[in-house]
Formats: sequence, structure tokens, C-alpha cells
Amino acid sequence: MTNEEKAKQIIEKIIYITLATVSKDGQPWNSPVSAFHDESSNFYWASWTKNQHSKNIRENPHVFIVIYDSTVPEGTGEGVYIKAKAYELNEQHEIEQALSCRNKKVIRDAKAFMGDYPRRIYKAVPEKVWINGNGEVNGNYVDIRMEVSLLK
Repeated sequence: MTNEEKAKQIIEKIIYITLATVSKDGQPWNSPVSAFHDESSNFYWASWTKNQHSKNIRENPHVFIVIYDSTVPEGTGEGVYIKAKAYELNEQHEIEQALSCRNKKVIRDAKAFMGDYPRRIYKAVPEKVWINGNGEVNGNYVDIRMEVSLLK
């Protein structure tokens, strides 16, 4: 299996991403969010506009995403690491397009994420993607990152 295939398999299997954001004053924030993705590996999630990560994205669009299966035995885990830019979707057609990517049967109306409603759909567009691998330095195990191309 290629590294790209492994990355795609991890993305398909894990429904939670860990989203790292930074506030305008440089304070880091990390949030697990339930996410879904499209064929181009853009990630989407719904969040309250007043959540810290939502505020941070409005102030600084640079995010980092980690998708990792923490249930596997130690030393056997594989993860996908994604440098991306994120933003809030505000146009109805963009929200509808994002919601069409969900694998769940219950699809909310795009209007539930607009206007006076408290939650929005956010989109993260990958810039670089890596998968972890095993390496060695002077006979010692190290966890390395190998860049993969998931972008269409």
C-alpha cells in the first residue's frame, strides 16, 4: 500500500480530527471536532461561532489538523498531518455543497448554518499533507513525516 493510500484509508476511517488554531495574540488552541471531507481532501465541520477555535479561524486562517487512531497498540499507530487554511462558509450554495459530502443520513438544511443560527460550517483547505513513518537515527527509532499528495 502506498503512503497516499494509507493516508486516504486513515481519513476514511477516523471521523474526528484534531484542529489546532492560534489566536491573534499567539495563544495555541487544540480542539477535537467531528469532520467530513470531500474528494479533494477539504475538511468540513460545524461549530458554534463563539467557540475559541471558531474565533481563532476568523483572526488567523492558518490551522493544523491531525487525524490519528489512538485505539491501536503502542507503536502501531499511523496518522495524517495536514497544514491548511480554514474559513467560515457563509454562502448557501457553499454550505449545501459541503453538507452533500457528509456520510451520515441526516443532512441538515444549509439555512441551519446561516443568519441568526449559532453554528456555522467551516472548511479547511490543505496546503501540505504528511503521514508518519518509522525512521532510525544512530540505531534509535524516530517517528518521521513523509509528505504525500492527496490534492486533486
